Amino acid sequence: MNFPKISILSIVFFLSGVMHSQYIQVNDTYTAQQLVEDVLINSPCANVANFNVYGDSFSGSEQSYGYFNGAGTTFPFADGIVLSTSRASRTAGPNDNLIDEGNTGWIGDSDLEQILGIGTTYNATVLEFDFTPLTSNISFDYIFASEEYQGSAPCQYSDGFAFLLRPVGSTGPYQNLALIPNTNIPVLVTTVHAAVSGCAAQNEAYFGGYNGPSAPINFNGQTVVMTAIAAVTPGVTYHIKLVIADEQNVRYDSAIFLGGGTFNVGTDLGPDQLFATNNPVCFGDTYILDATESGVNTYQWFQDGNLLTGETSAQHAVTSPGVYSVDINLGGTGCVATGEIIIEYSNLPTLNDPTTIIQCDDNSDGISVFNLTAIDSVIMMGNTQLSGVGYYQNLADAQNGINAIQNPSSYSNASGNTVIARVSNSFGCSNFAVVNLQIANNTLAPQDPITICDNDGTPDGYSAFDFATEVTPQILTGLPAGLIVEYYASGGEAVTQTNTLPNNFTNTVQNQQQLYARIINGPDCYGIVPILLVVRNFNPPNFGDEVVYFCSGSSAILSVANIFADYAWSSGETGVNTITVTNAGIYSVTVTDSFGCSKTKSFTVIQSEIATNVGVLITDFTGNQNSVLVQFLGNGNYEFSLDSVNYQPSPLFTNVAPGEYQVSVNDLYGCGTTDPITIYVMDYPVYFTPNSDGINDVWKIKYLETQPEARVNIYDRYGKLVFGFKGGDIGWDGKMNNNELLSTDYWFTIFLQNGRTIKGHFSLKR
Repeated sequence: MNFPKISILSIVFFLSGVMHSQYIQVNDTYTAQQLVEDVLINSPCANVANFNVYGDSFSGSEQSYGYFNGAGTTFPFADGIVLSTSRASRTAGPNDNLIDEGNTGWIGDSDLEQILGIGTTYNATVLEFDFTPLTSNISFDYIFASEEYQGSAPCQYSDGFAFLLRPVGSTGPYQNLALIPNTNIPVLVTTVHAAVSGCAAQNEAYFGGYNGPSAPINFNGQTVVMTAIAAVTPGVTYHIKLVIADEQNVRYDSAIFLGGGTFNVGTDLGPDQLFATNNPVCFGDTYILDATESGVNTYQWFQDGNLLTGETSAQHAVTSPGVYSVDINLGGTGCVATGEIIIEYSNLPTLNDPTTIIQCDDNSDGISVFNLTAIDSVIMMGNTQLSGVGYYQNLADAQNGINAIQNPSSYSNASGNTVIARVSNSFGCSNFAVVNLQIANNTLAPQDPITICDNDGTPDGYSAFDFATEVTPQILTGLPAGLIVEYYASGGEAVTQTNTLPNNFTNTVQNQQQLYARIINGPDCYGIVPILLVVRNFNPPNFGDEVVYFCSGSSAILSVANIFADYAWSSGETGVNTITVTNAGIYSVTVTDSFGCSKTKSFTVIQSEIATNVGVLITDFTGNQNSVLVQFLGNGNYEFSLDSVNYQPSPLFTNVAPGEYQVSVNDLYGCGTTDPITIYVMDYPVYFTPNSDGINDVWKIKYLETQPEARVNIYDRYGKLVFGFKGGDIGWDGKMNNNELLSTDYWFTIFLQNGRTIKGHFSLKR
C-alpha cells in the first residue's frame, strides 16, 4: 500500500521539534535484561533470569526490537517494548509510509508455527526469559498493530504472534496467552477487524481502528489494549517466549507493543462483572471475592480506591457496585501483589405483583383449568426485554428454579389458588410475583336462540353464521364495554380455550346446534354461556321454476299458493299470490313465511301463435329417398304432419313414398292448427309390361296429371325419340306407329311445369 508523502511544511515542523511529541520514540539499544527488568516487569513479586532477545539487524546497528517512549502522544502506553518484523525504528509515527522490508534469510519461528497451526514464517523477533512468580496470577498489556489492516487483506492475510508459556524443563506444549478474551482464538488481523469488502467483521470490539497519517505509530491499524492473563503456581519457574513473525512472505510488516510496567505478578479476582460482558451481579446478591495466596500473608481490600477498614481477610463479600482491589503482602518477600475487579449490579425485573387471573368454571365445583401464559405480558408489565415467565407452586421452588409447572397453559387449581411467577432479565437476575387464581362469578342471562334461514341454495339444514354480526351483539348486550367473545363446540373447550371456532361458522349438526360462548376480559374469563344456533329450512312444496305460454292477443296468469305471509313480485305487485301479464319475459315472486325466511320462484313467460305462410319444398323422383320440407312463418312452438293426424317435431319428412299428402302445422301451446295443404310426391315406374292383360300395360307418371302442361319424351338406346306425351295424357303403351317395340331399356326426360327436368330410364318387358 502506498501512503502520501508529508509536506515540506510538516518536515520543517518535525525538524524543529514542534510536532516531535506526536509520535512514539524508539530506542533499539536495550538489552534483553533491560527490556524485561527495567521496562516490562519492574516488580519484586517475580524472580526473573535467563534473558534473551533476537531478531535481525540492519546495516549492523539497527534491531527489530527495542524500547519505545509514548509520553505526550495519543498512544495508549506511556512506554514499553516493541517487537517487530521490521526495523524497530520504522514502527515510530507518522503513518506516512508503508513498512514492507525484511528478507527470506531472516528466519521464522517453529514454535510459533506449531502453536498457530500455520506454514512457513519469516522475520521472527523473540524476547524470552524465565520467571518464578510468588503469586497465582500473571498478566501484561499489549497492542498488536499491522500494515495488513488495509483493503480486503484482513479476510485472508495476517502475520503471526504468540505469548508462549510453560514450566521450565517441561517438554509439553506451550500455552498461548495472546488470545481473544474467553476464547481459544489467537489474536490476528484475520480474527480482529471491522467489516471490509469481502468479509464480515470479526471480534470487532477488540479492533482499535485504522490509523491516519498523523498516528503516533507507523501502522495502518491496531487492536485495542488487550491483556494476556495466565494462572501460575507460586514458586514454580516458568519460561515465557514473546514472538512475532511474517507468515507466507516478508511483505507488509507487523509489531507487538508491550505496556511498560504492566507485567503484573498478582492475584486473579476473576472476570469483571459488567453489563458490557452480560455478567453483572444481581441486586440483593452477595458476590464473594477470593484473593487467597499460599503462605502467611496480610490482605487489605479497597473499594473505588478507598481503604475498607477492617477488611483484611483473604475473602471479601461484595454487596454494592464499585471497583474492588486488594493488596496482598506476601510475608517476608517484599512483594505486594495486587488484584482488581469491577463489579456492576443489575436491578431486578419490575413485575406486576400480585397478579390475578380469572377463569370460568363449567360445572361450578370451584376447580378449573387456567392458561397461566395468558398473563405473561401482564406480569412483565409489557417489558419485552425480559425472558419468558416460569411458574411454580411455591416460592422456594421458584427461588431455586426447580419443579417448574410443566403445563402452564393448562394448569388446574386443584392444588391451590396461588402460584409463583419467576421472571429473569437478560443477565439472569430473577424476580418473583404472586399469581392469584380466581373463579369468575358473573351472572349471565340465558340467551335466545339465534335463528337464520337456510338460504344458501341447498335446503339441507346447514347454513353459515357470522358470529360477529349475528351472535356477539346479543351476548354482549347489557355487559361492560371492552369484552370480546370466542366460540367453542363444547363447554370444556371453552374453559381450556382449545379449538376456537372461526368467526364465519357453518353448523355441523343439522338444523340446530348448541355452542358455547366464552366472554373474555383481557386475559381473564368473564363467563361462559351456551348459545343455540337454529337453521330454519324454508322449502315450500311445488315451488320450482315454471315456463308459462300464452297466445298472441291474450294474457298469462302467474300464481303460487295462497299460504305465505307476504309476496313480492318482480313486476311490482305485493301482497298477492296471483298476477296477470300480457308480455313475454322472466318474472319472479319472493314469498316470505312468518319467521322471515324467504324463497323465490321464477316464471319464464313465452308468447306463441299459429303458423302462417305455410309451404312445402318437395324432393321426389328419388325412389326411397324422397323428402318433404314444410316451410312456415311464426313465433310458436310447432309440430308438423303429412296427414293432419300424426305429427312430428321436425318440419323435414324423409323417405316419403310417392303419393298424395295433406300438410298441416299445429302450435303446441294451443294457439291453432293451419288448414291442410294437399301435395303430391311423384316418382316413375322402373318397368312396365304392355301385354294387354290389364295390369301395368302403360308406362306413366302417377299424379303428373296435376301438371297438365308437363311433358315426357321417351328415347331408345340410340337416342331416337320413340314417344311423347303431356301430364294429362294416358301414357305410353310400348308402341311406335302402332308397332310393338322390343323388350329393352328406354330413356326418358320429364319437363315439369316449374322448370325442373327429370331424367332416367326404365325397362319394357313382354
